Amino acid sequence: MSGGRPAIFIDRDGTISDEIGYVNHASRFRVFPWAVDAIRLVNRSGRLAVMVTNQAGVARGYFPERVMQDVHARLLDTLAQGDARLDGLYYCPHHPQAGEAPYRQDCDCRKPKPGLLHRAAADLGIDLASSWVIGDRLGDLQVAWAVGAQGAMVRSGYGRGELENHAASWSRPPDLVAEHLLEAVSRIIAMPAGQSPAGRTSPQAPQGKK
Repeated sequence: MSGGRPAIFIDRDGTISDEIGYVNHASRFRVFPWAVDAIRLVNRSGRLAVMVTNQAGVARGYFPERVMQDVHARLLDTLAQGDARLDGLYYCPHHPQAGEAPYRQDCDCRKPKPGLLHRAAADLGIDLASSWVIGDRLGDLQVAWAVGAQGAMVRSGYGRGELENHAASWSRPPDLVAEHLLEAVSRIIAMPAGQSPAGRTSPQAPQGKK
């Protein structure tokens, strides 16, 4: 929707938390040390902080949905202890080929399909065209571009490998490349509203499951 608030949509595994594969117990969930600061910075910028994540481990039967809910409760508690919050938390538990109904389905919410972002925009009054998506996979960029938002790639999680091994073949480079979530957020909120980053980092020459 136009006229709404801008948001920063944030992927979970590899962006907010360590990428360890399927998190089948809350005790395995590890928030990156910079994540709380990054989300608090989003909060203080006036933008909405919204997490969007594919969690096909539910459909695959690797863990029940309640385990994912326990993980998210742990995340929200960690953020609250650092005076940070998520304004929205959206997940897709589906997979088009794996598992049984109701989780086995070709849904509209599994990134890079844009269903989660559209749902968040309707719920929270978000202007998608002035928003960003930050993640560590090509799908995070693609979902941003599908709704007219901009996409930032972090080198945490799968990001470094994506950039070094695959980005040269992408039809479009990331709108921003950063080492981690805190750097990405800091650079985004430093930009005037609606402005694209000048001289964006080339994914062909990077520094340095779901």
